[in-house]
Amino acid sequence: MLTLTFLGVGSAFAKRNYQSNALVEVWSAGPDQQDSPDDTLLIDFGTTGPLALHRLKDEPGFSYLDDNGVIRYSAIRRIFITHQHGDHVGGLEELAGITAHHTSHSEPEENPKPQLIGVENVLTNLWAHTLEGGLGVLAGRKASLRDYFDVRSLPVVQDGGPDRFALLDRYELAPFPTDHIRLRERHDWPSFGLLMTDRDTGETVFYSGDTRFDPDGLGKRMAAANLCFHEVQLEDHADPVHATLSQLRTLPAEVRGKTYLYHYGDTWTDEAYAFVAGEFAGFARPGQRYVLFK
Repeated sequence: MLTLTFLGVGSAFAKRNYQSNALVEVWSAGPDQQDSPDDTLLIDFGTTGPLALHRLKDEPGFSYLDDNGVIRYSAIRRIFITHQHGDHVGGLEELAGITAHHTSHSEPEENPKPQLIGVENVLTNLWAHTLEGGLGVLAGRKASLRDYFDVRSLPVVQDGGPDRFALLDRYELAPFPTDHIRLRERHDWPSFGLLMTDRDTGETVFYSGDTRFDPDGLGKRMAAANLCFHEVQLEDHADPVHATLSQLRTLPAEVRGKTYLYHYGDTWTDEAYAFVAGEFAGFARPGQRYVLFK
C-alpha cells in the first residue's frame, strides 16, 4: 500500500494551511495493521514543514513521528525535492542539522543519513544557492551536501526526462519537468512533478508539483492516472506561474472529478469557491491520509 498525507496544502505565502509538502508512506500491510510504515518519502520540505510535521506527529496514526514531544526526524527516510523555492526547501536546514547532530552520537548503521533525491541540476542549485549558507561549515572543516544526506542525483536521460526511482521495488516514481518559472523558454529553470506507478497493477497517480497550466504537456498523464493532485492558484493573474482555478476548470470533467487541488491561498473557504467540491475531487486537506495504491 502507498499513501500520501499533505503536511500542508497552502501556497507559498498561505498562513492557514502551511505550505504544500507531502509525506508518502509505504506499507507492506497497511496503517491499520502497522505501527509505522516500511519506508517514508517527503515530497519537499518547505519553511513551514517543521511546524506542520510537528503537528502531524500528534495526529492518530502518526505517533511513529513523535520522539518524546519532538519530531523523530529519523523516521523520514527520503526526501524528493521538486524545485528550490523556499516553500519547498526551507525546512531542509533544520532536518539536516538535527539529523546530523543526532547521528554523530549514534552508530551510522542505527541512524543513517536520510536520502535526498532530486534531478541533478536541482540538487546542485540547492546546495550552492540555498543550503550552503547555513550548513556549509562543520566543526573544523567545510561541509558539503553529502555530509548531511545520502544524495541520489537523478540524471536527465536521452528522451528529455529525468531518471526514476522506486520504493520497495513495487512503486516507481518518475519525475517529469514542469513549466513553472521561465527564463526564456519552457523548462529552462528546473522544476518537477511526480508520476507514481504501482508496478503490480499498472495504476498511476499524478502529482503536479508547481507548474503553469499545461494541458498539452501534462494532460495525457492526468487523463491516464487513477488519481491526480494538482496545484492551483485561486485568483487570475495576467502572467501566472501557477495554474489558475479558472484554467483548471477547462479540463475534461472526467479529469476534474479525480483531481484534488492543493497549493491554494487562504481564501479557499470563501463561498465563491464552493463549486470546487462538485467539479473536482475537492480541495486536498492537510493531515488526511490518501490511499494511492492498495
